[in-house]
Amino acid sequence: MATTIKIPFPASKTIFIWIAAAYLLAGVNGACAQAQQTTSASAARGVFVVFLGTGMPRPDPQRQGPSLAIVVNEKAYIVDAGTGIVRQAAAAYERGIEALRPNALDIAFLTHLHSDHTLGLPDLILTPWVMHRTVPLQLYGPIGTQAMADNIEKAYAEDIHVRIEGLEHQTTTGHQVVAHEIQPGVVYQDANVKVTAFAVHHGSWKEALGYRFDAGGKSIVISGDASPVDSVIKACSECDVLIHEVYSGDPGSAENAAYFSSFHTSARELGEIAAKARPKLLIVWHYVPLENTSETQMAEEIHKNFHGPVIVANDLDVISP
Repeated sequence: MATTIKIPFPASKTIFIWIAAAYLLAGVNGACAQAQQTTSASAARGVFVVFLGTGMPRPDPQRQGPSLAIVVNEKAYIVDAGTGIVRQAAAAYERGIEALRPNALDIAFLTHLHSDHTLGLPDLILTPWVMHRTVPLQLYGPIGTQAMADNIEKAYAEDIHVRIEGLEHQTTTGHQVVAHEIQPGVVYQDANVKVTAFAVHHGSWKEALGYRFDAGGKSIVISGDASPVDSVIKACSECDVLIHEVYSGDPGSAENAAYFSSFHTSARELGEIAAKARPKLLIVWHYVPLENTSETQMAEEIHKNFHGPVIVANDLDVISP
């Protein structure tokens, strides 16, 4: 069965960065994994992914809305803003990941504007400010990102006014959003990372994006929500980690089948994509099981074509390439 290895975080600032690889070859179940204990200081020098939420629109109490953080040198770069994002960041911070201190969250990248990927955006804009973030949120995303940010500010105008002019004396800058509506290509670069956006196909959305993060000699590619598309293969091209959505099982009606084939990637299709992209590690998230299909069945479908390691991510998993 393809799965992750659960390693609890200790209460102290020492954290576990773990590497788990589950192998399922055609017709053969087997898994191998290894874990490495580090201090938060040494982990900060590396690159790792924290899965803040791995869920889908269905309200699963075990999975918050889709959001993850690429952490490099104690700096967190957020991708997508599902429900519970800041509380999940706070949980990771309490378990030793300094970069996810809520008032340190100041940069994010949106793959697209579906509600399940953006319901946490007001949280990401306002809660870190309430916790004394003083700088605006730098927000990157497709066309519509600016309007969404502007309308959130309008919706919370009275709250913002009271917090600034009332007894809380909040800053006039920490709730602001600097929106960057981007096109495919290099969209951000600093001393830690280079972020490259690429177009994907997600049903009737006019624009949807995936991202490649290059940092510390590692390459991490995130598909966003997407039906099978060659741009993911090109962006990965033997990348260290490919993080991809997936569904498995029978959609049922012709209408449902048409929806899933246009908006999402099946487990069989993901195996074909991964076989061509050749990532060192494939991580599945935003997993939609249909008709009571299991993770084992989903992994078997992937491994009909891809024979590398696969992890099914869960909330608050921490994975180092």
